[in-house]
Amino acid sequence: MLIDSHAHLDSPRYSGDREAVLSRAYEAGVGAVLSIGIGEGPAEMHHALDLCREFNPRREAGAKLPRLYASAGIYPHSTPEADEKALAKLDALLAEPEVIACGEIGLDYYHEGASREVQRQGLIHQIEIAAARKRPIAIHCRGTNESTDAWDDLFVVLEEHWRKTALGGIMHCFGAGWDEARRALDMGFLISFAGNLTYPKAQRLRDVAARLPLDGVLVETDAPWLAPAPQRGQRNEPALVAQTAGTLAGLLNVSEQDLAAATTGNFNRLFHPQGNVGN
Repeated sequence: MLIDSHAHLDSPRYSGDREAVLSRAYEAGVGAVLSIGIGEGPAEMHHALDLCREFNPRREAGAKLPRLYASAGIYPHSTPEADEKALAKLDALLAEPEVIACGEIGLDYYHEGASREVQRQGLIHQIEIAAARKRPIAIHCRGTNESTDAWDDLFVVLEEHWRKTALGGIMHCFGAGWDEARRALDMGFLISFAGNLTYPKAQRLRDVAARLPLDGVLVETDAPWLAPAPQRGQRNEPALVAQTAGTLAGLLNVSEQDLAAATTGNFNRLFHPQGNVGN
């Protein structure tokens, strides 16, 4: 079974057929999905947990659906809203057993939004909460054009505030180079690839992926965005993680079955979730 390690299941783009989307994922061999809890800001970051509590009981009653886990976090461009109330809400959510990660959090210099210093302080506040709750983090990082500016700043923060926790995390929708991948692995992060790995112009990213150890990778959709090449421009969904997994398996010269087993094992090793998938 595969795990989609990053999907925005609370997106309104699924409001009409969310259960059917999850059913298709199960049929495609997806055993679990990490539902990302950022919403459209802190006021909505509980929605991913709500989905766990809506659909997991149905699964336990016999419905053919993947197990859902949740995260909670304040996205970089929402960090101006990371006030005392929002951070207290994050802390409370991370105390819930279904909420296994803090994220997606990080730095985004590509789009205009919160200032770099506000993003940095928001990231520091959140990783301090995650550390206290012993939750791994899911990192979003995007620099300006081809620059490593955001990555350089990210690693400064992680070296000072996160490495010592030994909790690790996920570099979500990885899109940087080998140096950034190596540094992330050294800090205990898993490198997660989304549908853009399959795009014709992504050879540089595929070259990085091919160098990674099998025990250092995950696959994801980032649904509803970044559908794999054959469906590019359409709404993405967790079932399509199988296509990214197939591409990654080829790059690592392993079978799709071995890739699924390895990425599922990597996820379980990082998060130690209740009801490990594949066990």
